[in-house]
Amino acid sequence: MKFAPEGIPFFIGAAILTLIVYWFTRHWITQLPITILPIIILCFMFFFFRDPDRVTPAQEDAIISPADGKVILIKQTFEKDYLKRDVQKFSIFMSPFNVHVNRAPFDGAVVSVRYTKGSFHNAYMDEASSNNENIAMVMSTAMGDILVRQVAGSVARRTVCRVNPGDTLKKGQRFGIIKFSSRVDLYLPLSAQITARLGDKVKAGETIIGRWSANHDAAEVEQPQSKIAPGQETS
Repeated sequence: MKFAPEGIPFFIGAAILTLIVYWFTRHWITQLPITILPIIILCFMFFFFRDPDRVTPAQEDAIISPADGKVILIKQTFEKDYLKRDVQKFSIFMSPFNVHVNRAPFDGAVVSVRYTKGSFHNAYMDEASSNNENIAMVMSTAMGDILVRQVAGSVARRTVCRVNPGDTLKKGQRFGIIKFSSRVDLYLPLSAQITARLGDKVKAGETIIGRWSANHDAAEVEQPQSKIAPGQETS
């Protein structure tokens, strides 16, 4: 099992905490309620920062999930900050129990990476996309420019993007991570055919969420209706 390098400071901190507690208690059996807590924390850190290998589908037209989690939003919208055109917005919510390493949804080159300060609303809410702290990565791909936005949530307070403008990414390649509960928004052209559905559980670098082919004419693609998971607020 691989682990994300961003977890190393957390592993060290949890290990030191475990040793300190053990040093001051010295009696693992009699002080079990106290000594077991740092061990649980250490185990959770290894669990959270796990980074398993994934088998990415080889189909050229496949669009791959950029994150593990649950599909909570599929809708057509106007993306005003980066792409400045009508797009399809596809949102995935990651709980603390999901793998949090993010992967490229399509082959392409990184055009820009921009960090934006913001709030820390519940990542399940649609307003989190525009109001929360986030990192927006624009990629130039065969289907045109696409946007992948890593959004911090009420628990997650740190987003990490490992790539820079000019880098190239292969479909399924790791490009970042979000700590500890969060959301990833993917903005695709209208010509892309989204095949995933609300409520689907997806895996980064592995689950096919849509298709795109140069033979598809955008005018012939059925425009997606706005779909929002029950209980989610919209902006």
